[in-house]
Amino acid sequence: MTAPQPTVFTNSHLYDKDFYLWIETTAKQLKEGRFSEVDLENLIEEIECMGRSEKHALESNLVVLLIHLLKYKYQPEKRSNSWNATIREHRRRLRITFKDSPSLKPYFQEVLPECYQDVRKQASDETDLSLDTFPVECPFTGDECLDEEFLPD
Repeated sequence: MTAPQPTVFTNSHLYDKDFYLWIETTAKQLKEGRFSEVDLENLIEEIECMGRSEKHALESNLVVLLIHLLKYKYQPEKRSNSWNATIREHRRRLRITFKDSPSLKPYFQEVLPECYQDVRKQASDETDLSLDTFPVECPFTGDECLDEEFLPD
């Protein structure tokens, strides 16, 4: 009678059983040029997911920035250092995103109006101001959103 052999997973099975080990194994295979062993299907899926994550992070930072710009503009009596710090921080995050991935800048311009529509409703909820207080079209340009010196009047 022979001793039971440990279970050996193929790289595609490893993906489901131990994701971190799958990453290490895949990276090693790529570095060593063992391309025929690479789990291409899951690798492609992960790369595509990374791209979606970058876009989602950009949108998230833009939403936070826009809501604080609206609150700054439409509630001047409530302006605070905290709002200024939040505006500065999310501009910084966007700046880093564009430094690392300049090809996302056109996506920023594309998604700005869509994000604004969500933000407009959220701003109304957070401020107790009527939705009609906030313009239907975004009152800030993409350049203004990213300009470190810009604060709305």
